[in-house]
Amino acid sequence: MDWHRLFGLVLTDFFTGSPFVVELEKDLSLKKQLLDVIILRKYPGAFAEPLPEGLEELAAHNLITFKSHQESLDDWALKELTGHYVNYRKQVSPSLQQLVPEEEFRLHAVCARFPHNLAGQAVWEEKRPGIYQCRRGTDAIVVVVLRQLPQSAHNALWHLFSAAPEQVAFGVQAYRQRSEETSTLLHRLFEGYEKEGLAMPYTMADFRREYVKEHLKDLTPEEWLESLPAEEILKALPPEKILEALSAEEIERYLRRLKAKTSSGENSSSPE
Repeated sequence: MDWHRLFGLVLTDFFTGSPFVVELEKDLSLKKQLLDVIILRKYPGAFAEPLPEGLEELAAHNLITFKSHQESLDDWALKELTGHYVNYRKQVSPSLQQLVPEEEFRLHAVCARFPHNLAGQAVWEEKRPGIYQCRRGTDAIVVVVLRQLPQSAHNALWHLFSAAPEQVAFGVQAYRQRSEETSTLLHRLFEGYEKEGLAMPYTMADFRREYVKEHLKDLTPEEWLESLPAEEILKALPPEKILEALSAEEIERYLRRLKAKTSSGENSSSPE
């Protein structure tokens, strides 16, 4: 017996001739739904370093919704997160009759600022500064409030997105990059803050200067010289060092050219 279809058909009959219409087996995949982030365990083993607060107990599937400093984490956002979880769990399970166990999933909500309205509406519990637990039915959602987290190296990732100037500055200095592309991402992050008028004590110029210092050792002498204007290189060297690098013939040729140029200038400026 297809109880679900029978249920829908009887409801169809019940609402016949009324202002309401019943639709059966509605395809809800027509509207694209995007979850911000999934952290998925692919290999056995432990993470080599302390994880950012709120991510210490990662499961096999970790679903994250993120709200920037321009957005509010509200009840609707958590409803969406729960809906994504239901859909995702169905997709990764062998069948609807054999769902992956619930303990294989974690739900996280990461937000830059404290969600005052949500905290007053939901079952809300503070675990420690910046870390909360919000319950929806049997689901326990870990809420991470970035601006409330203590400044520590293992939270550097979170500090980058807090939009709090002092925390962002700390995050940039403490975050350990894993790939070369991350520098470009941090550059874009700072550009975004600057465009929005957020004054950062750690400026874009500071970032560029530290980036150059960090990667200077990886450049060959030729690459290093190519990156600097000739005038800057010459300014940094005392005249004796420059002359020591030239042969006597090169110096004499230069002096002859300079003398000829000077003489030509004097002649052109003399009255007729």
